[in-house]
Amino acid sequence: MTAWRDVQQAAPEFAERVQALFDAHRHKTIATLRADGAPRISGIEVVFEDGELVFGSMANARKGADLRRDPRFALHSATVDPVEGAEAAWPGEAKVSGRAVSAGAVTDGPDGDRFQADIAEVVHTHLNEAATLLVVEWWTPAQGLRRVERE
Repeated sequence: MTAWRDVQQAAPEFAERVQALFDAHRHKTIATLRADGAPRISGIEVVFEDGELVFGSMANARKGADLRRDPRFALHSATVDPVEGAEAAWPGEAKVSGRAVSAGAVTDGPDGDRFQADIAEVVHTHLNEAATLLVVEWWTPAQGLRRVERE
């Protein structure tokens, strides 16, 4: 299992930027797979806790049922638009994909399921310093941190 601490240890500056994007806003978006294979998008809250990326699902929620049946997920940070004239300051957006591993019941708040992320990929998309190119950086356990710039 690849935990958030593995990303932090392998690429600390990258992990810090990604976590800051997830921590900047309370609500994120998660994609799961319905029983028929179609994608489902849901709002979700996540936390970075003791080197793990953790999230939950309320009791009887469809996203929890999706994850129990097929643990694959894609998680997306909140997205904000670049400020016109200050595009280079845009922090970008972050994504994490992988498999949700059951971590028992939610212990505080309403009943539900708690999951930890088994991370397959982490992505940070942003602009270069001149705001002329899109920069995509991504980390995987097998290949580490990579970067590409696109027009």
